[in-house]
Amino acid sequence: MDKFIQVCDVYFRYDSDDESSRNNFALNGVNMEIGRGEFVAVVGHNGSGKSTLAKHFNSIYLPVAGNIYVNGINTKDDDRLFDIRKSVGLVLQNPDNQIVAGIVEEDVAFGCENLGVPSKEIRSRVDNALKTVGMYEYRTHSPDKLSGGQKQRVAIAGIIAMEPECIVLDEPTAMLDPQGRNEVISTIHDLNKRMGITIILITHYMEEAVLADRVIVMDSGKVLTEGTPKEVFSKVEMLKQHRLSVPQATELIHKLKGCGYELPECVLDENECADALAKLLTENKVGGKNNVINKS
Repeated sequence: MDKFIQVCDVYFRYDSDDESSRNNFALNGVNMEIGRGEFVAVVGHNGSGKSTLAKHFNSIYLPVAGNIYVNGINTKDDDRLFDIRKSVGLVLQNPDNQIVAGIVEEDVAFGCENLGVPSKEIRSRVDNALKTVGMYEYRTHSPDKLSGGQKQRVAIAGIIAMEPECIVLDEPTAMLDPQGRNEVISTIHDLNKRMGITIILITHYMEEAVLADRVIVMDSGKVLTEGTPKEVFSKVEMLKQHRLSVPQATELIHKLKGCGYELPECVLDENECADALAKLLTENKVGGKNNVINKS
């Protein structure tokens, strides 16, 4: 797969007046690659460095050591800052921090205006972006009248209208209710699969991470492990040792396996879990074993 982002031995620390904090790195030798068109979830507990990393992808932060390349461009290259931010759009956790206009369509147009896109093209881009996220009918509404999930979709539309090749979403569902989370995650998934946009999802919801092509786990400013969702979430004990959770379906099957039941090594969602349990119950019934429930 074509490499879109390369993170090469990156270190970063925040400025601090506290002498003891100056040597504490938020990013501590991070290496990773993101392929063009890939959907990658970056997970980790609070303070693991995942949000700090997100802000490096479009040069909001710059490494104190090491380098990050976007489309082959070093993010430290001031002369190419426009190209980097045109290629990588960032959606923040709180949509209210990104909404700048009193009308939805004006807000979506804001980024395009800053890029110098011609007015006629802006109109087309705004309409297409709002249709993509299912918010076209709200184009003349005030953002203040929208739900949290709708506001976040408007924020995503504003990034889409700028036509980036990659969208980085920094915990975009953290402040949303379950319905809002489903709306946003469905939109993200569609952008990746239908439009081929590279997606980097920073999240602490493991049920969201299982939808990605690849999961990268961070801890203490480093990459702890990475792989497909099944490869990563099969390491239940290791993740728990680092104060990380796993999807609820994965946790249930893991506990039952610990009780001696023959179940798949790793399941990721409710449907897989239900299928595995149905098979277990059927096989025990057919075999004349009625101790499935009593075992627990």
